Amino acid sequence: MKKNKKQYYSLVQNEEEKSAVLNIFGDITSFPWESVGEVSNFLLSKKLEDLSDVNIIDVYINSYGGEVAEGLAIYNALKRHKAKIVTHVDGFACSIASVIFMAGDERIMPSTSCLMIHNPWLYTAGNAQELRKQADDLDVIGECSINAYMEHCKITKEELKELLDNETWLSSSKANELGFATVVEKDDEEEKASQNVKKKILSMLLEQSEDEEEPKTDSENEEDNMISTENNDSDEEQVNTDSENQEDTNNSEEDNENKESIGEGEDNANTTDEESDKENGDENKEDDGSPSEQATQMVGAFFMNLEKEMLK
Repeated sequence: MKKNKKQYYSLVQNEEEKSAVLNIFGDITSFPWESVGEVSNFLLSKKLEDLSDVNIIDVYINSYGGEVAEGLAIYNALKRHKAKIVTHVDGFACSIASVIFMAGDERIMPSTSCLMIHNPWLYTAGNAQELRKQADDLDVIGECSINAYMEHCKITKEELKELLDNETWLSSSKANELGFATVVEKDDEEEKASQNVKKKILSMLLEQSEDEEEPKTDSENEEDNMISTENNDSDEEQVNTDSENQEDTNNSEEDNENKESIGEGEDNANTTDEESDKENGDENKEDDGSPSEQATQMVGAFFMNLEKEMLK
């Protein structure tokens, strides 16, 4: 069975959204082996010409770099395009790949990515005069990359040259601080997307129940105790007053009690029964459970019926 090789360099256009995605996940060279992710300016420029109707191009980079001439040409090709260029570092953007990263109008680095910047170098051979000329040529070539960095960096040219001389690795936060990057992506702890409405509603009800059952603070308990004590004192005073009044009226009521008829006694008994029934009825009106528990049961029954209907 023939296996499809993963394409590390690709450019995909989304016509509906008028956008495109460019992946550079290999070396940058004038003689690219596209199947392993290598890319050249010629290859990229031909594809960019077909993207005349896009408004944004996302460029994802994971590359150790390559040829300076090809990288500078890709940088300029992206800068010339009318679309908004958003560059991303998926892993490493090293050497000339870091210059391509600087072509972005917006430059995004996840917290797990790095830039590496250094001076250009080459293999050479020859006499002293030829070697001196090669060193002078490298200084001129290096100025091209410096100009690309300095377009956005927040440091001086001397500070940048020191970083280049030291072959510096830059974390996403450091790159953002110095102006190489504009955005640092962080892993936000967000809730995962879910289409389970039942779980969502039950979760909300449980949270509501916890809020309702939240214990009172010490100060609230003290206030309740003070109110309860005041009510008890008031009740005791009322009882004493009632007892005194009762004593005054007992003597006058003794004669009337002897004159009560049997019918009046029956009426009093009926009244007592009605009051007892009323008290029993009030006791039966107590809730069997908290509102949150009742709501949970209602929601559960609703979804059980809904599932049965869907399975029919």
